[in-house]
Amino acid sequence: MDLVKNKEMKQKILVRKLSPTTKIPTIIKKGERVDLTADMTIRFRAPQSGTLKTRKINGEEEKYRNVSFDLQYIPLGIAMKLPDGFEAHILPRSSTPKGMGIMCANSMGIIDNSYSGNNDEWKFPAVAIRDTTVSEGERICQFRICLSQKATLWQRIKWLFSSGIEIIETDE
Repeated sequence: MDLVKNKEMKQKILVRKLSPTTKIPTIIKKGERVDLTADMTIRFRAPQSGTLKTRKINGEEEKYRNVSFDLQYIPLGIAMKLPDGFEAHILPRSSTPKGMGIMCANSMGIIDNSYSGNNDEWKFPAVAIRDTTVSEGERICQFRICLSQKATLWQRIKWLFSSGIEIIETDE
């Protein structure tokens, strides 16, 4: 028996849709990560510069403007239960900054196993780099699961011999 192809050896991720229009993430064979989509349309403002101010640094006067960036948390419409001993790493897709005009606010989101309640919605913290709109259903980020630092030896061995992950839709 080929253990690597045994379906029972997959790590199971339980996914609950939080709205009827949410797309359940799917695993594609050619990619290493799983795409996630925006669950609602969100409009972002371009960065805004404040009024011209003056300050002294080492006795020299300097003029400057503060710039504020539009930060919003894009709901992904899903709650997930990761396998014990795992965490998720959420990253923007490579086309997200150029194509959509947003960047991930914290460079990489980490979701640990304890964030797994029925209403613990995954969100993507985005900062606008220009005036833009992210439409509902657009692929904006991706995730992968990794062993957490608290994974037991047994969880590590199980992952080593698993054949990947399986996403299962659930009501809870």
